[in-house]
Amino acid sequence: MRDDVEFDVSGALLGWYDLHARKMPWRVGPADRAAGVRPDPYRVWLSEVMLQQTTVAAVRDYFQRFTARWPRVEALAAAPDEHVMGEWAGLGYYARARNLLKCARVVAREHDGQFPDSYDTLLTLPGIGPYTAAAIAAIAFDRPETVLDGNVERVTARFHDIHEPLPGSKPLLKQYAEALTPAIRPGDYAQAVMDLGATICTPKSPACGICPLREPCRARLAGTAPELPKKSPKKPKPTRYGYAYLARRADGAVLLERRPDKGLLGGMLGWPGSHWSETPVEMPPFEAGWQVLTGEVRHTFTHFHLILHLRSAVLPDDLEPDGLQIIGKHAFRPSDLPTVMRKAYDLWRGQ
Repeated sequence: MRDDVEFDVSGALLGWYDLHARKMPWRVGPADRAAGVRPDPYRVWLSEVMLQQTTVAAVRDYFQRFTARWPRVEALAAAPDEHVMGEWAGLGYYARARNLLKCARVVAREHDGQFPDSYDTLLTLPGIGPYTAAAIAAIAFDRPETVLDGNVERVTARFHDIHEPLPGSKPLLKQYAEALTPAIRPGDYAQAVMDLGATICTPKSPACGICPLREPCRARLAGTAPELPKKSPKKPKPTRYGYAYLARRADGAVLLERRPDKGLLGGMLGWPGSHWSETPVEMPPFEAGWQVLTGEVRHTFTHFHLILHLRSAVLPDDLEPDGLQIIGKHAFRPSDLPTVMRKAYDLWRGQ
């Protein structure tokens, strides 16, 4: 905060949050929290893991399905891997789902089903990094931890008019955000800053005129808010190629493979295929007159673009696949496939 301005940042932001907090299925709103309702650490943890690199709109339905099917961490810990991975399909970043199960099982087995309430202990759990540990400690347990996501980085960079580009400016932004984190209602404050970034201090066309922090905001005074935070140029993503093989038996059964636990789409079911590289080699799962499907599947992962060429064939009745799975017509659910594999299925089904 500016040294020459007397302004209660946390008070202004919490007052705004009390009136304008977003309603979310995993959140205990400020009125309920003031009445003594405490957040469920399991729901806070689950929502934070789901929200990583994903939008609130995309997560709502997944969260409600997960909590309806597995209302407590012990239930999730006892769930078969394939059921959890199937429910996760479409959310992307599948390592999160694998770590979700690992974390649930550690909490159930080693912590009697209770999430630790300290930042340092939360960090020891599988799949929980500094951001998630801080979010759970603050939101679930009201610890004065500093939660630094993209929204908070943007609000902080504008409030202090910081022009050093991300990601290099993260330590400085963390320092500034930490200085503003209050000891009173830190959980509500963390959610208030995130809400402010999501609804008012947005990436484009921030609504500075109605912002509760507009008076001391240095970027508003300097007219630089729309251009912050600055980011270092990204390197162009390479493109990889591959083949996917889609086979169906006369009775409707299909041939799938479960991908290795480590790596992209780890532990997920998908179509057998080749390696993904600049010069892939065809690797059909069995000998057949494979037909070339018209079109191609395009998908973008974090670090590269992927183009898949598709092949189709009839699955023989007597085939005993080595390391692959034959899924019956009524057991096969395309919705359980990761997005790139579902794209392949949709293209195949349309021909």
